[in-house]
Amino acid sequence: MPRTPKTAVPRSRSVAAAGPDLTRARAIVLDLLAIPGVSGREKAVADRIVKWLREAGCAASAIAFDKAHQKTPLGGEVGNLIVKLPGTVPGPRRLLMAHMDTVPVCVGAKPVVSGGHVKSADPKTGLGGDDRAGCAVVLATAVEILRRGLPHPPLTLLFGIQEEVGLFGARYVKAADLGRPKLAFNFDGGAVEKITIGATGGYRMDITIEGIPSHAGVAPEKGVSAIAIAALAIADLVDHGWHGLVEKDGKRGTSNVGVIQAGAATNVVAESATLRAEARGHDPAFRGRIVKAIEKAFADAVKRVTAADGRRGKVTVTGRLDYEAFRLAADEPCVEEACAAVRSLGLVPRLDVSNGGLDANWMAANGVPTVTLGCGQMEIHTTQERLDLRAFDDACRAALRLATGV
Repeated sequence: MPRTPKTAVPRSRSVAAAGPDLTRARAIVLDLLAIPGVSGREKAVADRIVKWLREAGCAASAIAFDKAHQKTPLGGEVGNLIVKLPGTVPGPRRLLMAHMDTVPVCVGAKPVVSGGHVKSADPKTGLGGDDRAGCAVVLATAVEILRRGLPHPPLTLLFGIQEEVGLFGARYVKAADLGRPKLAFNFDGGAVEKITIGATGGYRMDITIEGIPSHAGVAPEKGVSAIAIAALAIADLVDHGWHGLVEKDGKRGTSNVGVIQAGAATNVVAESATLRAEARGHDPAFRGRIVKAIEKAFADAVKRVTAADGRRGKVTVTGRLDYEAFRLAADEPCVEEACAAVRSLGLVPRLDVSNGGLDANWMAANGVPTVTLGCGQMEIHTTQERLDLRAFDDACRAALRLATGV
C-alpha cells in the first residue's frame, strides 16, 4: 500500500476541482514579462505583484518587504516581497516562491504569444521567463485562492530578489519572516515534471596578480609579466586536470577561470592582471581540493617568473562561498507532495540534481528544505528564449494543488 506523506492533510473536499483560471494566469505572465527588472531593480515588478494581490482581496497587512537588499553588494531598490496568508484549514505552513529579477539581455522584452509559446517581439532581447514565469505561477495561484475563497493551510509566498547575481534574496531571507514553513516549493525551470531535489555548491575566487612593468622592447628582462604568471597557472591547472571537468579519486567537480583583465599595450610588460574563477561540486571537501589546487597553481606560477635582478610578482586570492550544495531525500515531505502534484497531471515525475545554483540552495541552508519545479522556461538568458505555455499551464495546476494541500 502506498505510504501517505508524513505531512499530508487528508480532506474530503474538492478544493480545486475546476482547476485554475488559466486565461487569467496567462494574462498575469504576459503582464509581468513586460516589466523591466534586472537584479537590484525589481521594485516595478514587486509593485505590480502587490497590485494583483490587493485587487484579488489580499489584506495590506499580509504583504511585507524584508531588508535583504541592504545586505547585498548591489544594494537594490527593494527587499524580498513576502506575503503570509492565514490558513482556513489546519495543516503545516506551505511556501511557494520564485525570483523577480531577470538578466540584462531581457530588458526591453515585448512578450507576444506565437503558437504555443511566448517570445519577445524584439529579436534583440530575451524574454525574462526566468523567472517571471515562476512569479506568475505563484501569483496566479494566490489570486485564484483569494478570488474563489478556496480553503487552504497557512501559506507564505516569497518573491525573491537578486537571484541571478548570487542568490542573494534567498541567502538573506529569514525563516522566521516566512513563518517557518514546513513544505516549500520553488518554481524556476523548464518541465514541471522535472523535480530538482539537490544542487551543487559554488565557490567564487577573485585573483589579483601584481607584476613589474618594464619596456617590452628595450628591457623586457627587467619586468615580470602578470600575464605570463596567469598563463602558467592556467596551463598548470589544465595539464594536471584541475580545470574544466575535474575527476579525481572517484570524486567529481568543475572549475573555470572565466574572466581575465590584463595589460594596456604590447610594448609594456604587463604589471597587473585580475582574474575571476570558480569551483563547483556536490562534495564540499572535494570542492575544497579544487580551490586549493587553483591557489597552488598561481602561487607556483609566481615563483617561475622572475626579473633579471631576481624580483618576483605577487598573487592575492580572495574567495567566498556563493552557495552550499544540498540534497533532499526522496521521502522529504515537499518532494513527496511535488511528485504527487505532478502525477495528478498525468505526468511522470523525474527527480533531478542540478550542477547550477538555485534559490533552493540557500533556502535549505536557512532551514527551509525546498524542492524546485519547472514552469515552462526554454533557452533562458538568450535572445531565443521562449515560454512553453502548456508547461506553464501544468505548473499553475500543480501549484494550486500544492498551495491548497489537495
